[in-house]
Amino acid sequence: MSIPRHVFDETVAALFAPVAAFLEGDDVTEIMINGHAEIYVERRGRLYRTGSEFASEHALMSALRNLSQFVGRELNPRHPILEARLPDGSRVEAIIPPAASSGPVVCIRRFRRRQLTLNRLLELGTITRDTAGLLRTVVARRDNVLVAGGSGSGKTSLLNALASLASEDDRVVIMEDSQELQLGLSHVVHLEAQPADLKGRGEVTIRELLRATLRMRPDRIVIGEIRGGEALDLIQAMTSGHRGCLSTVHATLPFDTLSRLETMALMSDVDVPLNVLRGQIASAIDTIVQVSRRSDGSRCVTHVTEVLGYDQESGYRINHLFERSAGSGRRE
Repeated sequence: MSIPRHVFDETVAALFAPVAAFLEGDDVTEIMINGHAEIYVERRGRLYRTGSEFASEHALMSALRNLSQFVGRELNPRHPILEARLPDGSRVEAIIPPAASSGPVVCIRRFRRRQLTLNRLLELGTITRDTAGLLRTVVARRDNVLVAGGSGSGKTSLLNALASLASEDDRVVIMEDSQELQLGLSHVVHLEAQPADLKGRGEVTIRELLRATLRMRPDRIVIGEIRGGEALDLIQAMTSGHRGCLSTVHATLPFDTLSRLETMALMSDVDVPLNVLRGQIASAIDTIVQVSRRSDGSRCVTHVTEVLGYDQESGYRINHLFERSAGSGRRE
C-alpha cells in the first residue's frame, strides 16, 4: 500500500527534523550527514560543521527507511545504497552499513528554488561580462554545448542558466535522473529516468528517454548529465540535425571533455570504429564551457572552447575563445 503524499511529507519533516532548518531558503546548497552525530553543510562553496545531530543511528535509519518506502526502493544490508528525493525536490544519496562501516552516510543536494540566471552568475563573478555576451551568442546560434567540470563546480547551475536563454518559441525537452533544472520558459517538457522497482521492473534510462524524445519534435534537447551509452545517441542526434542541444559531463579540461565523451560513447552496445566516433564527436560538439571551483569555494568559467574538427594525425582541433585561471575569486 502506498503512503499518501501528505502523510509522507509530514513524516519526513518529523524524521529529518535535525536538518529541517538547512532545507529552507537557498543559502545551503548541500547537507552531508556522516553518521547520526556529525552534520556538515555547504554554504557558498565552503563546508561548515553544524551543531545539529540525530538522536541516534536508529533515528537516522528510521528516516531513511521511511524515505525508501515512499520511493519504492529497497534499503537493507543487501541493498545499502539509496537514491531518492525529498518532498521539496532535494536529491538524497545514502549509504548504510555494512557498506558504510562508520554508520549511515547521507548527502542531500538542495533543490534551489531560485535558479541562477546568467546575470546572477555575472554578479557572483562566475563569468565576466564579455563571457556572458559570448555565451548568449553561443546559445542564440544554436550551438551544441557541453558544460564540463568537476563535482561541485556548478555545472548544473550553469546549464540551467544557458538553457534558460532558449527562445520562447522553442520546444525544450529536458531529461534528468532527478529533476533539478527550472528554465522558466513556456514550452518545456520534463522527463525523468526511473529506477527498477523491488522486482527489477519498470526501469527507464536516460538513453531510452532520449530515443523516445527524438520522435517528440524537440527544438532543443537538454540532458542533465551524460554518464554512459546515451552519449552515442546524443552525438548521433546532434550530427543528424538536432541543434541547440545542451548537457554536462565530468571533466577537468576541454580536451578531457572530448576524451570522456569517447569513453562513454564506447559504453553503448553499438560498435563504432574509434576514428569514425572521433569524427562524429568533432562534428557534433560546437562549444565546451569549462567550469571550476576556486580555492575560496566560489565557481568560475575558465574556458569557452570551440571544437573545430578532428584530424587522424593531430587529433581534435580546438580553439579557446575565452580562457582564464581558476585562481581565487570574489565571494558572494
